[in-house]
Amino acid sequence: MQNSLFPLVAKQALVRRRGKVLVGPVDLTLEGQGTTIVVGPNGAGKTTLLKMLHGIERMNGGTLDWACATDEAQRRQAFVFQTPIMMRRSVVDNLAYPLQLTGVARREARARAAHWAEQINLGDALERSALLLSGGERQKLALARALIREPDVLFLDEPCASLDGRATREIEEILQRAAATGTRLIMSTHNMGQAQRLADEVLFVLHGRIHEFSLAKTFFEGPQTPQAGAFLRGDIVE
Repeated sequence: MQNSLFPLVAKQALVRRRGKVLVGPVDLTLEGQGTTIVVGPNGAGKTTLLKMLHGIERMNGGTLDWACATDEAQRRQAFVFQTPIMMRRSVVDNLAYPLQLTGVARREARARAAHWAEQINLGDALERSALLLSGGERQKLALARALIREPDVLFLDEPCASLDGRATREIEEILQRAAATGTRLIMSTHNMGQAQRLADEVLFVLHGRIHEFSLAKTFFEGPQTPQAGAFLRGDIVE
């Protein structure tokens, strides 16, 4: 049985670039279940916070500790970016690649990839170049490519930012299925409707700091700070 990844504990975690503090200092404890949605105005530091927690943004201070060894934690998580990067390969090869990296035989990897392609409605596009997909199809492919390894935790940086309603609904359905089967989701979004549909808890980020952290119901029905209330009303928050 695998050791638990959680809790994830950040203490005075800080990211600075060119003398400017982008995130922090952050004190935060994330437990191992549910969906955490990160919200805040543009430029608040949401993306940097996610990258820091995931371990791909170098910290300039503080600590970030998983409940297991760092290298094991890194193997058991994945990240989906706002603008997905497609390999110059077919849909099926894009999906099979992360499995083959972990030693899965090519035949089995492609079979599992074909199964995932069906789940994201790309079953008829297995041999199509991923570069020829629409924006929504690319994002679904990127999400499936992250989930095919069955990560314990998945970070997502505004995965539906440039998608239409139909593609957004399809992405949300995939995420809800993943959460229902035990994948821990930590995701930023600018879409408050989406946040309310998906969130178990909400992190409100402002000026690189965690301004509010509460259960979703509490946040949306009774934000604890004037800044969070203004943000939910659609006011400009500086």
